[in-house]
Amino acid sequence: MIKKLTSFGALLCLSFTAFADVSVIINKSNTNQLDKEEIVKIFLGKSQAFPDGNTVIPVNLTSSETRSEFDSNILGRSSSQINAYWSKAIFTGAGNPPKEVTSESELLKLVANNPNVIGYVDSSLVDDSVKVINL
Repeated sequence: MIKKLTSFGALLCLSFTAFADVSVIINKSNTNQLDKEEIVKIFLGKSQAFPDGNTVIPVNLTSSETRSEFDSNILGRSSSQINAYWSKAIFTGAGNPPKEVTSESELLKLVANNPNVIGYVDSSLVDDSVKVINL
């Protein structure tokens, strides 16, 4: 029984750690406060502006572990569900998916250089060139 509880506890810690590994980032000069619901709307194309009215440019990573964690832990869907969502949106003319970049360092640079860009990276890569949205 104790062994089962220990294993269960380890799984809970791993689940929490997976969520903690992804940081949603914006430009340091961006003063907007965002919650998880607003981030979901932005990355699903349902919102095109920050709360202050400025245009928002969401940027995704191409297929990666960080992208998978973001999709499941922030957007609440698997990567395959997100791909299906965007395939349908494109087919029906309802919208286009966020721009994609191939590396987290490229995404950090985009966010650091443009106050309208929002993205996400592995938390270990965050530096003082960007601001982390606390969820």
